[in-house]
Amino acid sequence: MSIAPVTHHRVTVDDVDTFYRQAGPPDAPVVLLPHGYPASSYVYRNLMAALGERWRLVAPDLPGFGYSSTPSPDGFGYTFDAYAAFLRSFVDALAFRRYVIWLHDYGSQFGFRLALAEPERVAGLVIQNGDIYADAFGPKYDFLRELWNNPGPAARRRIAEHVTLAGFESEFRGELPAEVADRISPDLWTLHWSLMNTPDRLANLIHLLEDQPSTLDWFAEEQAYLRTHRPPTLIVWGPYDGYMPEESARAYHRDLPDAPLHLLGGGHWLLETHLDEVVPLVSDFLTRGPNWSHLGESNS
Repeated sequence: MSIAPVTHHRVTVDDVDTFYRQAGPPDAPVVLLPHGYPASSYVYRNLMAALGERWRLVAPDLPGFGYSSTPSPDGFGYTFDAYAAFLRSFVDALAFRRYVIWLHDYGSQFGFRLALAEPERVAGLVIQNGDIYADAFGPKYDFLRELWNNPGPAARRRIAEHVTLAGFESEFRGELPAEVADRISPDLWTLHWSLMNTPDRLANLIHLLEDQPSTLDWFAEEQAYLRTHRPPTLIVWGPYDGYMPEESARAYHRDLPDAPLHLLGGGHWLLETHLDEVVPLVSDFLTRGPNWSHLGESNS
């Protein structure tokens, strides 16, 4: 496996000082990597190094995460709508005209919304533990459904009880078998907790977690997008995931029956435990699957 350098940059997007990581030639086809919770662009660092010889991989830290700034709630909404709009502005700020979108965790919602807004720019999708089928949710959603059905101060306090260092560790190690869980570095929860642990960031994060029920209203439209546009798609999935088990992955075949689906031996953070299996699958897909050219546009 060749290792490409990963470089680190800043750009102003919608008045937000935005940090992003990048690997690959500037004129290579673009793979966009929006992150989820409780993470940052850091979770893509090894994937970017592994694939950066042939493709341009770009991973931003979203507002209030990682090394990006934390705008006031008066200037940024800290909702799924706000983050979806921000991702679209980020793509425009970097002048990307065509790209593959990596869909993982909350980043799958931001990425799907980008695809809905500008389907002609989407060369393909890589789906990794990002769910859009409510009837295929895993058992860990039971706790969330209870909070969604009873919103208010009590639900907010229960959410806050999980936004802790121990809560972050649980999110990263999850339901993994012990021998696989030991592959998850403590750097992941330690780094992300240290970056998140300010009063403003914690309050904004809890607000975002409270807004998660709003994503359910988009599921039908996202499923219709898959059926209508049939984007070239690769599904790589870690089934040891209390939120998104094997059933959540297989649900995509309802709308994309021909999409290759690979169930690997990990869980929600597959790139930390099974990168060596993910990389050749993604490399082959990026070579053969996406339609990189469209209406005479360049690949960037």
